[in-house]
Amino acid sequence: MKAHEFERIVAKLRLTTKNSYDRLAWLEIDGQKVVRTRRSHGNKELPSHFVRRQLHLDESQFADLLKCPLKRDQYLEILRKKGVV
Repeated sequence: MKAHEFERIVAKLRLTTKNSYDRLAWLEIDGQKVVRTRRSHGNKELPSHFVRRQLHLDESQFADLLKCPLKRDQYLEILRKKGVV
């Protein structure tokens, strides 16, 4: 996964971000952080399975997120079904 793909996910899911040692991103619901992920500031590609697992998605859901059919509302419903939210 390239950095611009990570940033597209951050924007699509409207994750809160912070630049620290790494680029941190998290989803807040009712003031509580429920999902967290991060990427390095370096130019290496990030293993996509790392981000996929942190976002609690299976491979097909993650592919939909990258290709754009999966929207924020659908993502929140996935998290509710899995008991994360």
